[in-house]
Amino acid sequence: QAQLVESGGGLVQPGGSLRLSCTASGFSLDYYAIGWFRQAPGKEREGVACISTSRINTYYADSVKGRFTISRDNAKNTVYLQMNSLKPDDTAVYYCAIGEFRAIVAGVAQIWGRGTQVTVSS
Repeated sequence: QAQLVESGGGLVQPGGSLRLSCTASGFSLDYYAIGWFRQAPGKEREGVACISTSRINTYYADSVKGRFTISRDNAKNTVYLQMNSLKPDDTAVYYCAIGEFRAIVAGVAQIWGRGTQVTVSS
């Protein structure tokens, strides 16, 4: 069964860092762009970052530019989101998803993970 599983979330103080992982099983990530999304309580889902199959193209939401970095390791069938200088506004459930690059940037994906909670609080 094709699925995506996120990990690495948790509680962190403002200014701290976390690295999220998203591992695919049942299929290869090689042929897909991969994106990270987040949804905070009472807010709409927001696209955070996306990386193309070739790694040449990346996308970041303005709210995370300069703080978050998306990367992929196709050999491990895993994508990462390195999050630095975290703020309380970054608190949300973070999801990874696969699809075509432009579609993911537009918020449309083929397979979604179940999410991992990130809480930024002192």
